[in-house]
Amino acid sequence: MTKMVLVVDDDPTQRRLIQAVLEREGFAVAHAESGDAAISHLQAGARVDLILLDLVMPRLSGQDTLKEMRARGFHQPVIVVTAQGSIDTVVQAMQAGACDFFVKPASPERIIVSIRNALSMGDLRGEVDRLKKHKTGRFTFADMVGSSAPMTLVKRMGERAAKSTIPILITGESGVGKEVIARALHGGSDRAGKPFVAVNCGALPENLVESILFGHEKGSFTGATDKHLGKFQEANGGTLFLDEVGELPLDMQVKLLRALQESEIDPVGSKRSVKVDVRIVSATNRDLSLAVAEGRFREDLFYRLNVFPIEAPALRERKDDIPALVEHFIRRFNVEEGKKVVGCAPETLQHLLAHDWPGNVRQLENAVYRAIVLSDSPYLQPFDFPAISGVVAPPPEAEPAPLAAAAISPQAARELMAELPKDAPVRILDERGHLRTLEDIERDLIQLAIEIYAGHMSEVARRLGIGRSTLYRKVREQGLDGVIGGAEDGETEAA
Repeated sequence: MTKMVLVVDDDPTQRRLIQAVLEREGFAVAHAESGDAAISHLQAGARVDLILLDLVMPRLSGQDTLKEMRARGFHQPVIVVTAQGSIDTVVQAMQAGACDFFVKPASPERIIVSIRNALSMGDLRGEVDRLKKHKTGRFTFADMVGSSAPMTLVKRMGERAAKSTIPILITGESGVGKEVIARALHGGSDRAGKPFVAVNCGALPENLVESILFGHEKGSFTGATDKHLGKFQEANGGTLFLDEVGELPLDMQVKLLRALQESEIDPVGSKRSVKVDVRIVSATNRDLSLAVAEGRFREDLFYRLNVFPIEAPALRERKDDIPALVEHFIRRFNVEEGKKVVGCAPETLQHLLAHDWPGNVRQLENAVYRAIVLSDSPYLQPFDFPAISGVVAPPPEAEPAPLAAAAISPQAARELMAELPKDAPVRILDERGHLRTLEDIERDLIQLAIEIYAGHMSEVARRLGIGRSTLYRKVREQGLDGVIGGAEDGETEAA
């Protein structure tokens, strides 16, 4: 998605100049002629990725505008622009929250470098915040990417369900982001900040399922050299996410049902039950009602888990979210891979929107990851997604191959010779129309110069732009001693 830059300056000429520079580099530009207009633009909900802010403006100055933006909760990167680069002015602007500055008039290169550095810094801060929320269990539905109608419905239902302890079953195809919804449920509940433990039930070894979920005592079976708490006790006070719950063996389904009903577990080898306070969120990509009908899933457990179902939509049903998802992944992978990709080219985004994405958000994430790693340009191109766009990257420009020495036909040679002056004292081409060797041309030229200047070797050397000793050496090498005869100006070869 193209980055939007808001240019705040009371000088229309300056705004147009900066707009030309930014649009040439692929940025979108919005204008504000005053600080009040800039704040109104932000309050209207318009998308702004970065702000170029002039410090000297009538009514509301740049400094006051920046303070007002921060006070109202607008945290976009701000680059201040000033015609007076005093240290005090710059320091005050940086203390107010600006990330960079430049003095007018600035070169286009300086402006673009400053903007890209500011965007990279903003991406880094955003990624740190995301990881911090992920680590502390405070990721909420407000942090989820997507504003399409299906995702808006999911968010509304999730926000309501998060406030209670009701069991939730998240359904949907593989790769739609069921764990992301589960984390948002946890972060939006009273258990935010408490443990969030995710278990992929389909990846548990059948003979270790009970031990992994409920724990075991030391010596309870061969190889149990230490006491193990299990996932339920790890998640005590928080949320336990059972992904692919439909893959649990039938005997484990009975024990899971008891743990849900009684809020207590029986670790392997323990003589007494252990009370746990765990909120259960489960997920599956299968039709559990069909599994119940076929006898592969317990009906009583199904009704216990399916109290509040939430269906995660497939990506093909929420294509309006693809631009925002791509932008989110670009920011994330820029930080992880140390890249500075600005966004997607418009034609690239069209290819991504036209694709059906059978692997859903996970497939899109991996496709963007690959494109980021391989991309060498500021904007992702269609050939960065060859499996989706069908466009292959152009081959690198090769060095031009040396021209083959083609023979000239006798007719072409005659025509070329006819075009040369008939009385040329030094011939450049031979009888076949090919260039003569440099040595032959040089010999004829030296001989001509000696004849023109009547053997005055000092004058010959001066006219040819070489030293007298070099001239005498070439005369000997070319066998022109006889042409010199006697030096009429008294010069001798010894000179």
